[in-house]
Amino acid sequence: MRWVVLALIVVTIFKAWSAKRNGSGFSAGQAKLGLFSMISLHVQLLLGLALYFMKGWAGLLGSPGVMSSTVMRFFTVEHLVGMLIAILFGTLGHSLVKRANTDELKNQRQLRYFLLAFVVIIASIPWPIRPGFEAYGWF
Repeated sequence: MRWVVLALIVVTIFKAWSAKRNGSGFSAGQAKLGLFSMISLHVQLLLGLALYFMKGWAGLLGSPGVMSSTVMRFFTVEHLVGMLIAILFGTLGHSLVKRANTDELKNQRQLRYFLLAFVVIIASIPWPIRPGFEAYGWF
């Protein structure tokens, strides 16, 4: 599911950027793409929260030593907060597009908010090149 989310957001950003660059109008396809991106973000949120509570990360929040461990701090706090912020940006990207009056403003808002969501998602991924995360691999 995570790859679907990333792919949809990348395509949404690309379509909004190319429409803004070409000066073309905001199409119904772009609106649907933004909607599907937002829906996939929310489905991923539900799956992520289920994993967060079922794997016991939520129970570690008050434990001593959690904040001193890079990996435990990342999964209990940083990843959760980062992804929630990214989902907020994706939801804003879809919602504010519906409220915009002009096609130019719609393209601008979709590009801006989904790009912010993408950057936050990329920053919140446990990349295997980070110290302590070598075991998490690329796939």
